[in-house]
Amino acid sequence: MQIKIFTIPIHGGELLTDDLNVFLRSKKILQVEQQLLPQEGNACWCFSIKYLDDLTMTERERAKVDYKQVLDEASFQRFSRMREIRREIAQAEAIPAYAVFSDGELAGMAKIEALTLAGMQSVKGIGEKKVEKYGHRFLPKASTPEA
Repeated sequence: MQIKIFTIPIHGGELLTDDLNVFLRSKKILQVEQQLLPQEGNACWCFSIKYLDDLTMTERERAKVDYKQVLDEASFQRFSRMREIRREIAQAEAIPAYAVFSDGELAGMAKIEALTLAGMQSVKGIGEKKVEKYGHRFLPKASTPEA
């Protein structure tokens, strides 16, 4: 176990906050303690983080998939468009892109030529709640039902 301390001023600490978030995503976090401390004319958050180094990072890097090689050309084009839609949703909701759909889930959807909401649920890892929340955004415009 290791410990890292971050001190981030309330005003003007945006870059340090970004550094903290990058650190948190790259480690296995065991415990976070935080305290608001007064500082000359300002205040700052002090974070004490207990963590383990991510020993599986090299395994994860080895397991990365090149979807351009895995998918046929048409599926890869659909996959690319879906990644853009996912990015827009993630930015709008301030969540990580993988919380919308993972790359593997998008690839599974991209393989379905005439994608439907029911078809989405046939993809491993995609459940009813994700389909209800995000599914309509990934359907081809031409396949939306007429009123």
